[in-house]
Amino acid sequence: MKISDAELEVMAVLWKQPGLAAADVHDALGSEKDWTSRTVKTLLARLVEKGALSTQEDGRRYLYFPLIEEGTYKAGAARQFVDQVFSGRAAPLVAHLADTRGLTADDIAELEKLLGELKK
Repeated sequence: MKISDAELEVMAVLWKQPGLAAADVHDALGSEKDWTSRTVKTLLARLVEKGALSTQEDGRRYLYFPLIEEGTYKAGAARQFVDQVFSGRAAPLVAHLADTRGLTADDIAELEKLLGELKK
């Protein structure tokens, strides 16, 4: 499932706090985004149409709930990115990140720990 950057920001709000109404999502995005409530409602409708969100009636409004877990979405998106850009190989991705962004000592320690766990 392809979720746009704007839709992903809406999903991030609902992953943190499921069961919000459109107005609550709009408020949560508040100062970060200069989006109208109509824009947020459009993004929510698209996510419902894509099957990423479900709705539940609550009086005269709808509450929105994620149908996909954040970790599941991120894992799939990362896998798709690595497949498309790095021919499915993680090593060139890590090398590229090291060359262009630089890895901190904490990043290197975390990668070493992950590699150690994978070798077991």
